[in-house]
Amino acid sequence: MTSPLQQKIKITGPVVVTANRLSDGVVVWRTDRADWSTRLEDAAVVTTAPEALALLEGAQKRDTDAVGAYIAPVERGDDGSVRPGNLRERIRVAGPTFELPA
Repeated sequence: MTSPLQQKIKITGPVVVTANRLSDGVVVWRTDRADWSTRLEDAAVVTTAPEALALLEGAQKRDTDAVGAYIAPVERGDDGSVRPGNLRERIRVAGPTFELPA
């Protein structure tokens, strides 16, 4: 299997780097400050493959805080807000799409 850093990344819109915090599994996003935040609004949003790969590489260099880092699509609102760009990311942010049994 090819490493994500060796694959050609096709970016067609805004993206972020996301992972899970190692200590408790919480979803986190890579920030411009090269750290992790639990708030999607804090994520570094990029629009080119070289920028996305640089964020991903920085996230994977220090795999002691968060694991499973990958590039994820996001959408920008008219007001500049950032929202998940697909169903998988919406579930990671807000939880299941159906009510869980009690």
